[in-house]
Amino acid sequence: MNFIINAFVSDYPKLIECTLHTLRLLMIGYCIGVSLGLVTGITCGYSKKVRYWVDPVIKFLGPIPTSTWIPVIMVIASSLFAGAVFIIALGSWFAVTVASLTGISNVDKDFFEAAKTLGASKRQLVFRVAIPHAMPSILQGCTQAMSSSCVAIMIAEMLGVKAGLGWYMTWQTGWASYDKVFAALFVICLIFTLVTKVLERIKRHVLRWQNGVEK
Repeated sequence: MNFIINAFVSDYPKLIECTLHTLRLLMIGYCIGVSLGLVTGITCGYSKKVRYWVDPVIKFLGPIPTSTWIPVIMVIASSLFAGAVFIIALGSWFAVTVASLTGISNVDKDFFEAAKTLGASKRQLVFRVAIPHAMPSILQGCTQAMSSSCVAIMIAEMLGVKAGLGWYMTWQTGWASYDKVFAALFVICLIFTLVTKVLERIKRHVLRWQNGVEK
């Protein structure tokens, strides 16, 4: 443990710079992917017509691991940063889309009928009935999206992006500075643990109404 602390102290400016770059890349890709995934999943779950056209795309992209796209995207992308953002967003989009679509599709139809009887509009059916009842599934998808984003960002930084903690580990490995590699790995584990804890706390807060119905 001491050699990791010494490595961090000796090279902390570079580690901090790489950490900020990784966080920036992660948050941009994740937020874009989650936003698009929510729109796609909710729309497909509520509208059978939209689902008819989008479902084949989801089934085509689903079995393909996100990391498989990295070499291709890094070649055709306008920049390495944009390519990495696309890869992270793609994985997040798929996870949230499937979770949202499943959650909306599983909402009891009686809820919609009851809301229509009370005069609810289409907008209210989506935002007051469908989304609240599908929220557990949606939040689970957001958690899965973060996991896939963490894997994708490490692979992207190791293979192409010239900054970030993944790049730092590859660079230090080339110099056989394994103490600094372990220091970067410790930072990565710490970041991903904190991000996961934050998502879990948000999930518990949003779903706090379930405390009264859980056995």
